[in-house]
Amino acid sequence: MLPWVVRRTRLPLLSLRCVDCRSESATTGEGRFRVNANGKLLDVWLLVRCTSCGRTSKLTVHERAPVRSFDPAELDGYHANDPELVASTLLDPLLARRNRFALDWRGAWRLDAPPPCPDEAWPARVEVVFADPVPVRVDRLIARGLGLSRNEVLRRIKCDIPLGRSTSSGFAFTVMAGD
Repeated sequence: MLPWVVRRTRLPLLSLRCVDCRSESATTGEGRFRVNANGKLLDVWLLVRCTSCGRTSKLTVHERAPVRSFDPAELDGYHANDPELVASTLLDPLLARRNRFALDWRGAWRLDAPPPCPDEAWPARVEVVFADPVPVRVDRLIARGLGLSRNEVLRRIKCDIPLGRSTSSGFAFTVMAGD
């Protein structure tokens, strides 16, 4: 069985309309949080920057949350702008829904796949594992990994999930011998 791994190479861009220039693309840049205290309540925002005009906007992470409701390590991570906390916060689907943005993964991931051996016995079984929740179309991922056209993928691949579907969770497929 050949192992393939899909990895994030950087944080994805955000598809979020800028209020100044109406551009549709923003980035987290270095990944910075802003924490604001109002008595015993905290607001936490993730700062994002428009890729066109540079305007900084805030994505609401927590709003008027009691200080006691925070894990001390998490609160320290917000204050220290912890890169892993930035990534996990940005990749949270609830944050995207609440702040009305989508993630643009173009150019933000790579496929680590060993080259297929030409003398390998056919059919060959491949298992795909996702190190990060990168949504990719199954047929495009397999075509990229094997260097085949998508029509060839449809003809030669037997997959556990539908080939035209997007996924961000692991799956396996079998490569049948070519004609």
